[in-house]
Amino acid sequence: MTAMSRLVVVGGNGFIGSAICRRALAQGMQVTSVSSSGRPYQTPKGHTPAWVSRVRWETGDALKPETFAHHLDGAQSVVHTLGILLEDAKYKHAVRTGDVPALLGALLAGRNPLDTDSPTYEAVNRDSALRVCEAFLASAPSAESDSAPRRAFVFISAADVFRPWVPARYIETKRTAEAGLATLLAANTSPARIRGVYLRPGLVYHAHLRPLTTPAAALFDASASLAARLPGPIRDSLRRAIAHLPRASEATPSPIESVANMLTTPPMHVDHVGAAAVKACLDAEMEGVLGVRQMREAIGWRDGPNGGDSEQISSSPFVQERV
Repeated sequence: MTAMSRLVVVGGNGFIGSAICRRALAQGMQVTSVSSSGRPYQTPKGHTPAWVSRVRWETGDALKPETFAHHLDGAQSVVHTLGILLEDAKYKHAVRTGDVPALLGALLAGRNPLDTDSPTYEAVNRDSALRVCEAFLASAPSAESDSAPRRAFVFISAADVFRPWVPARYIETKRTAEAGLATLLAANTSPARIRGVYLRPGLVYHAHLRPLTTPAAALFDASASLAARLPGPIRDSLRRAIAHLPRASEATPSPIESVANMLTTPPMHVDHVGAAAVKACLDAEMEGVLGVRQMREAIGWRDGPNGGDSEQISSSPFVQERV
């Protein structure tokens, strides 16, 4: 058994979590998924892929460490994938099924303040990550810790590309989680230092699993490619102008900056996000915040001649790593 072989994916039966599980299995890792239901992954049509039988599917509440902490013992790395874009939980079903009216309704309605059972940004995007990280820090190391002293906690964060269509609290709680995780990991006094890796994809798409994401992904890919072809002085001037716009709050830039990010940040296929997360577990040099460009470089993407992408939108399951 190799040194970096045990991986726990929190939310492994979700959209991004399942892609991470698949990629980790392909890399020869032992994979455990922890989720609130504990159910094995199924496609939106109810199919169970063959790889599912090779994952341990466990139940645990990410906000209650006592329900999952024992699954972290002996793990070299943990990837936290839980997150909500909207506090109206119905939006996820709309995205899975391609229900445009339901998705628009969720975007426009917002969270019902009287619905105390609905998930909140603070609980899912921030607190769950902090509780999982605390439990990982307190977990028992593996017998291989002497040969693999550097473990990783990988947090699936996000680029700031969805405002003003989603509330600012979405990205604010992601950033607060990153800061809190960095503080926890820096205070770790155990012999085995745990790296913190914070991945910030923009739009994550899949033609079949999330059909609604494909048109948006094609649009954003085209806009990012056009932006990359602007002369450098023009790009720099636009960035400076946007940076001086009034901020949404003390901690949050102007929504116009988010729109600019959306138009210049290439989308990522969900399997490429999965590949980047697994690479972050295995590569001891990966640490800190990684945006889309750094994530793509880590898994072998090359830029085009003008700084744009050398690859186009496709449903290819995995990027081919190139030298």
